[in-house]
Amino acid sequence: QVQLVESGGGLVQAGGSLRLSCAASGRTFSNYYMSWFRQAPGKEREFVATISGTGSNTYYADSVKGRFTISRDNAKNTVSLQMDSLKPEDTAVYYCAVPFTIYSTTNRRRLPGSYEHWGQGTQVTVSS
Repeated sequence: QVQLVESGGGLVQAGGSLRLSCAASGRTFSNYYMSWFRQAPGKEREFVATISGTGSNTYYADSVKGRFTISRDNAKNTVSLQMDSLKPEDTAVYYCAVPFTIYSTTNRRRLPGSYEHWGQGTQVTVSS
């Protein structure tokens, strides 16, 4: 049974930093790319960042590129999201996700429908 548990969210002032973590269990995840999404109130869930199984390849949404860094530790089955220079528009619930398939195109990795398992989410609030 796959479980994803996010942590590290909180309230931070604009310009500050947070580090989110996602602890995964129930499967060997090193073969799977993994991703972070976020969802703000009244908005659709949107792609934030993805990382390949080995950690050698990453891809970011334009809105977070240069400010957020995704990483993973396969020995610990964790995926992290370092968020710097936070803006009020980054306020959302952040989710980590595991896909249905080991491989997918970059475009498909941006789609919530490509993911089989989701965590419960962690709230990030950035005050102005």
